Amino acid sequence: MNMKYNTILLALLLVSAPGWAQTVSTSSTNNTAASIPDGNPVGITEKINVSGVVGTVTNVQVQLDITGGFNGDLYAYLVDPVGQMVVLFNRPGVDGSNPFGYSDAGFNITLDGAATNDVHFYQNDTYSIAGGQLTGTWAADGRINDPQSAGSVFASTLPTAGLNLYNGLNGGGVNGTWTLFIADLAGGGNPTLNSVVLTIMTVPEPQTWAVLGGGVMVWVVIRRRRVG
Repeated sequence: MNMKYNTILLALLLVSAPGWAQTVSTSSTNNTAASIPDGNPVGITEKINVSGVVGTVTNVQVQLDITGGFNGDLYAYLVDPVGQMVVLFNRPGVDGSNPFGYSDAGFNITLDGAATNDVHFYQNDTYSIAGGQLTGTWAADGRINDPQSAGSVFASTLPTAGLNLYNGLNGGGVNGTWTLFIADLAGGGNPTLNSVVLTIMTVPEPQTWAVLGGGVMVWVVIRRRRVG
């Protein structure tokens, strides 16, 4: 190939050939155990600081380790740095035939924006209990009705505030302080939040490659920055 041909080929590839995208995960962990006041709507608030996220959000996960209490008493939500709220639990198991919800004692689970099995009605799916805690990967509850509503309201309310709300956001918009709120809304039991892990997955900006004469591939520009 002559030099003129190589120059034209390089220019075309720089314009039209982005590199392969790679998902990057950024995790923030809070391992400070906190007792959740029994039968108290004031609940507890935990702060999770996130920084260095770039690219477009493709998924968000929340890992929770909660022991004790009764799962049907719990109400929990997550608020991002710009104020958007996702409902993680809204009295799991409460419906028209069960006003108290599930009596299992805790969660050791991952709530995943890509999951489809609803944590509110987890006993309707195949589920596993280990040491009293629900395990596995579940979709966030997502029900925005008042947690003190009648059971029939839960049965007729569709999830609209799940973790998939964050998909497509610019990564920079999720940097900052996230707020986790959890309350035990009925008397009996003493739940404890042992840890929470927030994981944000993004696809960074594409990298550009060029192929020169003789079949040699050259890495021309990379704009991805690994974080976490």
